[in-house]
Amino acid sequence: MANKVVCPKVFHDLRRFARCLNTAPVVPPMNFTGNYGSTVTTPTLQPTDQILADPEKKVINFDDVKELFTGVSTLKLIRSSLTLQMASIESMVDLGVWVMNSKFMHMPIFKEVILGFVKSTFYEHFCAGKDLIEVRKTVSKLSNVGLKGMLDYGVEHATENESCDQSMKVFLQTAELAKSLPSSSVSFVVVKITAICTPKLLKRMSDLLRWEQKDPSLNLPWKQKTLPLFAKSSPFYHTLKRPEPLTVDEERDLQLAHDRLEKICKKCLELDVELLIDAEDTAIQPAIDYFAYSAAIKYHKDDYPLIFGTIQAYLKDSKERMIIAKKAAEKIGVPMGFKLVRGAYMSSENELASSLGFKSPIHDSIQQTHNCYNSCAEFMLDEIANGSGAVVLATHNIESGKLAASKAIDLGIRKDGKKLQFAQLYGMAEGLSFGLRNAGFQVSKYLPFGPVEQVMPYLIRRAEENRGLLSTSAFDRQLMSSLIWQRIANTNLIGSNF
Repeated sequence: MANKVVCPKVFHDLRRFARCLNTAPVVPPMNFTGNYGSTVTTPTLQPTDQILADPEKKVINFDDVKELFTGVSTLKLIRSSLTLQMASIESMVDLGVWVMNSKFMHMPIFKEVILGFVKSTFYEHFCAGKDLIEVRKTVSKLSNVGLKGMLDYGVEHATENESCDQSMKVFLQTAELAKSLPSSSVSFVVVKITAICTPKLLKRMSDLLRWEQKDPSLNLPWKQKTLPLFAKSSPFYHTLKRPEPLTVDEERDLQLAHDRLEKICKKCLELDVELLIDAEDTAIQPAIDYFAYSAAIKYHKDDYPLIFGTIQAYLKDSKERMIIAKKAAEKIGVPMGFKLVRGAYMSSENELASSLGFKSPIHDSIQQTHNCYNSCAEFMLDEIANGSGAVVLATHNIESGKLAASKAIDLGIRKDGKKLQFAQLYGMAEGLSFGLRNAGFQVSKYLPFGPVEQVMPYLIRRAEENRGLLSTSAFDRQLMSSLIWQRIANTNLIGSNF
């Protein structure tokens, strides 16, 4: 008997789906002040709708698209524009997520066809390649247009010590690759703690760290010297009862995880390659911060940080936690670096808090998140101007990029990238990346790599982000389209621009 296939809702609206293929979506403006889930439509942004109120203070220039995309071929612009267009169609994203989670992916022929399509479109646009050989080529291409790479092995959520050891080996190889490339082409090796320590153990550690914050008398014999992990406003609903101590096996696995991170840190210190530790959801973030901060205390380069933690500005406690950790590091003479992002786990965070009967740890509106991000950036820039710390401002938001660039110039912060640099995901916010590059700042692109199937969770998140909150996708497509038509109009169709 044939299996009955239940189709997703998207199939019941094929006419609207087809129309979407020919139209760019209307996106909320970058100063949107409503709720995250609002469906109110607004006019599409124009490249000349600049954010700064003072027209004389145009730090980033988007008006001259020819200069903006210097070094980018027309074919690259066309492929990028088409891929971003597909990723911005809500029906297509829904269909893609449904397909990737369906039983069809267990059918070899169907799976091969789908992964082949993904590889030739979204994967090649958002990822640096399947291995370090392909990563080297991608980094070289970025370097040719004045951008650096942040090398991110795209493995997520190890399940046992064997896979953790394998991930560590790849991280070490990635550091070796970074050193072998010109210093002007790579800025960071990115490490996910979930790749060298299982999420299950990270959750146990986080519960114990939270309970210790509530009850300082709790003894954690495995805990190393670290920086403060919590603020008064931090959420504690994840741990509603006193956790059991780590078992002997868990303490052994924790020591193995420490050993893995130490090997990576020693290698990066030896090679003079900076290390960036990614953030995760709040259920396990305390343990990740614990790893990042304890390693930062042990390993740094004189007055410059070797290890950068990540702060997610969409969390209500983010600025308070960052300031507390930064001041504590300064007090003991440890240079601390932070990567500042908005955040990528909004749906799961909201669902967990709601299921437990608590308010979401995430700001109530996107504007509050924007305000928090800009405030955190301002704090770190002031700290840097006073000689302390370093920051990577990872943002796709044009207003945040402009405000930070303007303030950095006002404060006289050097643009050599030692204390300040900007970053965007590979394949996204190209206009902002090139605009900041042209303004003289060091700009890096976040380069996930690994086999297609392995980085699929990352690709799904990129598609979901692209359709939801990132107005830069529509903005980029307008900039690219403008330049494409300019080049076509200039009749030199088969010259070096292609």
